[in-house]
Amino acid sequence: MHTAHFHPDDAADAAMHVFWQKGYAATSIQDLVDGTGLSRSSLYNTFESKHGLFQHALRRYHCQTAANVALLAADGPAVARVRALLQQIADDELAGDACCGCLVANTALELGGRDRTVNGLLQEHFATLETALTALMRRGQQQGEIAAGKSPVALARFLVATIQGLRVLGRGYEGEEQAQRLHDVIEVALGSL
Repeated sequence: MHTAHFHPDDAADAAMHVFWQKGYAATSIQDLVDGTGLSRSSLYNTFESKHGLFQHALRRYHCQTAANVALLAADGPAVARVRALLQQIADDELAGDACCGCLVANTALELGGRDRTVNGLLQEHFATLETALTALMRRGQQQGEIAAGKSPVALARFLVATIQGLRVLGRGYEGEEQAQRLHDVIEVALGSL
């Protein structure tokens, strides 16, 4: 990235991948310089600090959430939409390409509860997903797929926790054991709807 002409979002996207791979604490300013191609002065002038750049990168990660929301909003039965999302997450974990897991899950584990600003960004991410899932649960209830007596909000929160759990669990196992565990979680989650 040429230092003289850069867009802050492009720099944040590049930095997001560095934070995603290394975590917040383990990422140095030099890692960010190397990862973005920007000078230290450009990083500090634009984002003020490593923490400022991290916040911007975490905001940019919400594009990932938007893709999940679009998947949930697509036509089709509600349970099938949830299965598609959970399976996509499991497939990402099983592909090995997702060696870094989910930036939101990683951040929640590393900084959650210790950083008010980051907590706000995490809550924003979770709320976006929860809102989309709540709407889907209501749609499923209207279509008779999901029991009317279940709280759509509670189901949505359960599914947000399941999604984050898949990401964390996917990092702890490999091969057939990983695949079986992720499959089991998906089937039990869908059975709970």
